[in-house]
Amino acid sequence: QVQLVESGGGLVQAGGSLRLSCAASGSTFSINYMGWYRQGPGKQRELVAGITSGGTNYADSVKGRFTISRDGAKNTVYLQMNSLKPEDTAVYYCNANSYRDEYWGQGTQVTVSS
Repeated sequence: QVQLVESGGGLVQAGGSLRLSCAASGSTFSINYMGWYRQGPGKQRELVAGITSGGTNYADSVKGRFTISRDGAKNTVYLQMNSLKPEDTAVYYCNANSYRDEYWGQGTQVTVSS
């Protein structure tokens, strides 16, 4: 089992920055992928960014503004969000995958005011 705990959400003005953190615990040796998803009001959950040992991937809407990174020693994944827009407002969820299972954090709210 893997447990994920997100932090770092909050309220920010358009153009501002936030950094989200996701700390993993438990059977972290089994994780081969970690990512961030978001779900805005009235919208479906969507992939924001993901990271593996082979690289990263991003949604087109956040390319050039968001950066995902991972600190293996701390079992933590970060999402640096710059140039935030009101349409980035959503609950952001951390996701981790092993070869057999998928895990989700509880979510952290990001609100961008115009």
